[in-house]
Amino acid sequence: MEVELKETIDELESLKQSLTDPSYRYPIDKLKLRVERLAKFGNSGPLRRSKVKDMSAEVVDSNPYSRLMALQRMGIVQNYERIREYSVAIVGIGGVGSVAAEMLTRCGIGRLLLYDYDKVELANMNRLFFRPEQVGMTKTDAAVQTLSDINPDVVLESYTLNITTVQGFETFMSSLKNKSFSPNKQGSGVDIVLSCVDNYEARMAVNQACNELNQTWMESGVSEDAVSGHIQLLIPGETACFACAPPLVVASGVDERTLKREGVCAASLPTTMGVVAGLLVQNTLKYLLEFGQVSPYLGYNSLKDYFPTMEMKPNPQCSNAACLQRQKEYLLAKPARDAAAKAKMEAEASSSAEGPLHLDNEWDISVVDDDEPEGIDIKSSAALPEGLTRELPSADEFHTTPEAPDSAIDDIEDLRRQLDALNSS
Repeated sequence: MEVELKETIDELESLKQSLTDPSYRYPIDKLKLRVERLAKFGNSGPLRRSKVKDMSAEVVDSNPYSRLMALQRMGIVQNYERIREYSVAIVGIGGVGSVAAEMLTRCGIGRLLLYDYDKVELANMNRLFFRPEQVGMTKTDAAVQTLSDINPDVVLESYTLNITTVQGFETFMSSLKNKSFSPNKQGSGVDIVLSCVDNYEARMAVNQACNELNQTWMESGVSEDAVSGHIQLLIPGETACFACAPPLVVASGVDERTLKREGVCAASLPTTMGVVAGLLVQNTLKYLLEFGQVSPYLGYNSLKDYFPTMEMKPNPQCSNAACLQRQKEYLLAKPARDAAAKAKMEAEASSSAEGPLHLDNEWDISVVDDDEPEGIDIKSSAALPEGLTRELPSADEFHTTPEAPDSAIDDIEDLRRQLDALNSS
C-alpha cells in the first residue's frame, strides 16, 4: 500500500507539470495533499497504550481497570489488585486457549505462560482471536503480538514446543518451577495451569507434570461435534486426576491416533469455544481471587442449554504413581485441615454475632427496626400541612355513641300519661 500511494503521488506531480492551464493545478494539488495524508497515516502505525504502574478505581475514560476495580467496591472481591501477583500457564493456544488468554490479559493477570507447537492457518479463522495476517506465524508468537497490544502490563512468556516429547516435557516442567516472577511463592512458580489441548496424550502430559509438582490445574475440552464442552478442576490428592477416570475409548485400549481419518476433521464453533473459555476463566478468577464457588466439574450442552455438575473423587487404584502419593499426603493432612476449617468457621460465626447488624456504607443506606419505638405518637405521621383539613374523620379516631340524657326518660313517661288520659275519656 505504501508503494502504491507513492506512485500515485508521483503520477499526480507529472500530470501537474504537463498541464499548461494553471487553473487545473489547484485541484491536483488538493488531491495530492490527500494522498500524502493517507501515506502519512499508514506509516504512523497502530496506537499503543502505555503501561499502568498501579491499578486505580478512578472512573475516567483513560483508566483501563476502572470497571474491574468496581468489583472490589461492590463487595465481590476483597482486593482485585492482587491479580497482578498471579501466574497462569495455558497449554494449547487453540479455539479455547487463545480466548482464555485474551480474557485473562484483559483482566490484568500478572504473568501468562503460553505453550503450543502449531502455526496459525486460514482454517483457524472460523474461531476467535487469530487474524488472517498472522497466518504462518507460530500460535505462541501471534498470541504474544496480540496480547501485548491489548495489555502491555502483563508479563508474557511463550514456549513453542510439544509437551508430549521428552525434551518438550522437561522444558514444560522447568518453566512451571521457575519462580523468578514470585520468588517467595510456595510450591511451583505458577498458581494454576489451564489445559486447553485437544488430545488425550497432551492431557496426560499435563496431568503427570501437575501430579509431580502438586500443582492445581483445570482441564477443558470441546466435543468433536462442537455442540458441547466441559471444564474440570483437578487438585492432586483431593480430586480425581485425569488418569483416575480415563475416557472410555482410551480405557478400552484404543489408540486415539488411529481414530483420525484423512480428509476428515472435527467440527468447530466459535460460540461453543467462547462459552467454554468463559466458564474456564470465570472459575480461574474465582479460584485466584477467592470469591464465589469454584465448580469441580461443569459441563455444557448447547443443544439443550444444559449445565451438568458433579464431583469426582480420586481413584485409590489409579495407574499414576504420583497421584497415589498425593492421595496419601492428602489423607495424612486431613485431620489438621478439618480442625483449621472448623476453627475458622467458629471464628467467623462469633465475629458475625458480635458485630453490628448494619455497617455504615457510602450509599447512606440504613436499616430501621420494624418494632415501633415507645412514646411515638402514631397520629403524628398522619398530620397534614398547615392550612389543610380533612373532609372525613380519620380512621384512627375512636368514635363513641353519645349517651342519651336523663331528660329523655321523663319525656317518655309524660307521653305515656297523656295517652292513658285520652283512652280513659
